Amino acid sequence: MLHTVIQKNNYQDSINLMLLTNSVNDIEGVKQGQVMMATDANKDIFKNAGLHTPELEAAGANDMAIVVEADDEGVVDLVLGEVERFLGDLSNKKADSGTTSVDNWKDALEEMPEANLALFSIPGTYAADEIEKALDAGLHVFSFSDNVSLEDEVRLKNKAHENGLLLMGPDCGTGVLSGIPLAFTNVTNPGNIGIVAASGTGIQEATTLIDRLGGGVVHAIGTGGRDLNEAVQATTMIDAVVALEKHDPTDVILVISKPPAKSVRDNVMKILQSLSKPVVAIFLGEKPEAHVGNVSLAYTLEEAARIAVDVANGETVKANYLDPVDLEVTETLPEGTTVKGLYSGGTLASEAATLIADALGLDNAKGEEGYILNTQGFQVMDLGDDIYTQGKPHPMIDPDVRVRKLREVIEDQTTGVILLDVVLGYGSHADMAGALAPDIKEALDKAAADGRKLYVIGTVVGTDNDPQSYADSVQTLKDAGVIVESSNARAIRAALKLMGHELVVADKAHVAYAGEKVELPTPSEKVIDLLNSKPKVINIGLESFTEPIVTYGGEALQFNWRPRAGGNKKLIHILNELDKREAQIDEDNQVIIDRFLESQPFLMDAQPAKDVIPELNTGEKVVLHAGPPIKYENMTGPMQGSVIGAMLFEGWATDQDDARRQLEAGEVKFIPCHHVGAVGPMGGITTANFPVFVVENKADGTKGYCIMNEGIGEVLRFGANSQAVVDRLTWMANTLGPVLGKALRTIEEGLNLNVMIARAISMGDEFHQRNIAGSLVFLKEITPSIVTLPIDDKEKQEVIQFLADTDQFFLNIMMAAGKAMVDYVRKVEKGTVVTTMARNGENFGVRIAELGDEWFTAPVNTPDGLYFSGYSSADANADIGDSAITETVGVGGMAMIAAPGVTRFVGLNGLSDAEKISDEMQKISITNNPTWTIPNWDFKGSTLGIDIRKVVETGITPIINTGIAHREAGVGQIGAGTVRAPLACFEKALVAYAKSVGIDVED
Repeated sequence: MLHTVIQKNNYQDSINLMLLTNSVNDIEGVKQGQVMMATDANKDIFKNAGLHTPELEAAGANDMAIVVEADDEGVVDLVLGEVERFLGDLSNKKADSGTTSVDNWKDALEEMPEANLALFSIPGTYAADEIEKALDAGLHVFSFSDNVSLEDEVRLKNKAHENGLLLMGPDCGTGVLSGIPLAFTNVTNPGNIGIVAASGTGIQEATTLIDRLGGGVVHAIGTGGRDLNEAVQATTMIDAVVALEKHDPTDVILVISKPPAKSVRDNVMKILQSLSKPVVAIFLGEKPEAHVGNVSLAYTLEEAARIAVDVANGETVKANYLDPVDLEVTETLPEGTTVKGLYSGGTLASEAATLIADALGLDNAKGEEGYILNTQGFQVMDLGDDIYTQGKPHPMIDPDVRVRKLREVIEDQTTGVILLDVVLGYGSHADMAGALAPDIKEALDKAAADGRKLYVIGTVVGTDNDPQSYADSVQTLKDAGVIVESSNARAIRAALKLMGHELVVADKAHVAYAGEKVELPTPSEKVIDLLNSKPKVINIGLESFTEPIVTYGGEALQFNWRPRAGGNKKLIHILNELDKREAQIDEDNQVIIDRFLESQPFLMDAQPAKDVIPELNTGEKVVLHAGPPIKYENMTGPMQGSVIGAMLFEGWATDQDDARRQLEAGEVKFIPCHHVGAVGPMGGITTANFPVFVVENKADGTKGYCIMNEGIGEVLRFGANSQAVVDRLTWMANTLGPVLGKALRTIEEGLNLNVMIARAISMGDEFHQRNIAGSLVFLKEITPSIVTLPIDDKEKQEVIQFLADTDQFFLNIMMAAGKAMVDYVRKVEKGTVVTTMARNGENFGVRIAELGDEWFTAPVNTPDGLYFSGYSSADANADIGDSAITETVGVGGMAMIAAPGVTRFVGLNGLSDAEKISDEMQKISITNNPTWTIPNWDFKGSTLGIDIRKVVETGITPIINTGIAHREAGVGQIGAGTVRAPLACFEKALVAYAKSVGIDVED
């Protein structure tokens, strides 16, 4: 049975999740399991493993998916416990690291304005866009990320070159800048050798050999494996080489290349021969016969390292570096025996394939997918190839794929020698030698028991300064029975010796270079500055990459990246295009923000709705409702119940059956409150004789209206329509409304709501679920006017008592204030700010400044929260009401931190949860409102200006505090909680906005 848990908006690094998956699969009772981000690519991996579920399919790229196959449902609790433990450990490590973290480019560049390098380790499908942003910000780039298209690589490297920047990568596994290790790298001594390499493990093998030979490396600049491709034209290699030529601490330049395009190789050689500094070069796959001109040419990585050290020490390059292999062979393996190479390093695998094929005269050095060599029983595998690592950690991190292949090749009775590498350094497994040793020993013991000759020969790529310790790793392998050689080339030669073959390399003489030399391009000042300083790194992706940078004297800022727009390519394209218009959009949005801040809502009056809303004074049966437009038949139970109650109150129907008959016959006209300057809570039902508050925005006279709060219990807004409900509405129309209207009209300027809101927010209101302070402030302000009215004392007493008893009374005033504000704002149609959020039980609707009255809707969500005794989520109605106007203007759920007292009531756990929510809402808002400051948020103002760009980019949607209605009419409120606005509303708005400014949204 498959069990699925989706953790929304919990983005984690893919490598960490691969390791977590291993832990999950070790739990007893788990047949198989997978923990991954729910990207489209990863969904295919789940599908291929038989772990695809409907819940998974519905998840987004920023959601963490846990799918487990288990017979016992109780196992899921164990799995979730392990997930919590694992991620908790990561969080603790992050806290202990002391590294500052950000989650967007703007904050990253503000936090580290002196940054000179961006290090990427994010999924390749998103890398090109992010690399371009780094280049546009003037940063050099080191891209560990792979799977960037060749077309993008060419474009980005050309852009980097034109801007005087280095783009190291894509697929750049390791590097060293000014002695600072980058990515998967070893800790080596500093020195006077500068390396430029189109190979990650090639750098690691060369730098560690140089270290153990007593030399040192100042820079090891990775270029990515395709840099010498015909299309790329060695852009990064040439820029790096000419910069090292001008770098005084570099005395020797070592160039390492995977098999290059011939024309590119020829051009690179022209550059190398034109340098004044000595050069050592290895073009993997080539077997040079001589050293040429200024360039000493090597056949193996070991030879390249040894030549570089000799030259760096001022010694003469030897004619041959092929020292004898010390392994004593008394009896060679029988004819028909083969060698199997199980490599974690692709370059080391390529070197093994080349040397074995050369020595044995094999005819298929290239091999097939997953193999570098696969012919006549001889196999060399690059276990870091995508075919082996899809959904699994790289073999430098996780021994699993190597252990499985080890067991597999042993079953081949022709196997006589197994070659393998153990790569140490930052990023690699904490003890790979120890992880492999038990299976190696078991294999050797089994072969011995079967009377079969079997040898395991290995090399350790590392130094004694690496976290794992070179000496300890070597000894661990030897104790398991491995023959350990000091280099990959020597390990291969030992294997050949056991086969009865010797690798023959003729002496190399020096010959003059007869080709053309060229005038060297001038290196950019930015590249020279990079080489002459310690790197200051914005690390985008794998958090562990910051550790070696900081440990060895660099500076690092962690950018906790996640895919824009949940990984949706169309929306990412739109956001990228909007980024190009950012200055204009920000200018437009500032106009909107200024209008919010200019708003001066004053409570002026209370009047029958028909007297201030002309649409209700036509003689027709007109009902206003909450949210975007909706038909009666699509209304939920509470809204339909409220409509019937309003018809009974107005005298339009004799009873409920009569009301339903008229409604089903289409005799009642429906208009959204928002279309006539009004708002209404829950069902929002408003008819001609409902008393409404009149709030005037004195910035320009814009008015907003809202019905009055009925109190709690059996109330119309939750769908109740009994005689008691109608009687209360009648009292409100005949007494409450007129008394408050008369009292308000005695206050010449009206009540300044900005001031009242500021007072109440400092007293613990957030103005959606908690309004007690605002209600008391209103009672304080209005009571003197009420008591002086020339009306019956009984009426005064009833009204004052009702206000005193109704803790939520101020909510409706706040809603009218919000409406007066947003309708003033909406008179300027520009920008990406949300100007309306409302829900009708069927759809959630938003409107944005640029597009005026146009609604963008999506199916509404059902609130989560606490339920009154006897009720549960099964009883809950979908979200409903115009009260999200409070969140639209920055309070309510957006200002949760203001009201810690309400957090438990809406299903949260107190102040810390409230602060997290407000901090999260800040990420999707443009600014803060200094008029409404929140004491327990360091007196920051409430958030202001929900920006659809930020909502779509982050996947964070506004959170709304709300009451929970029973889905059946008349039952009323059954709890309170929070609800998220559906992301699809904002996505639709973004697409429409992009079209309006001329962006091709289908690109």
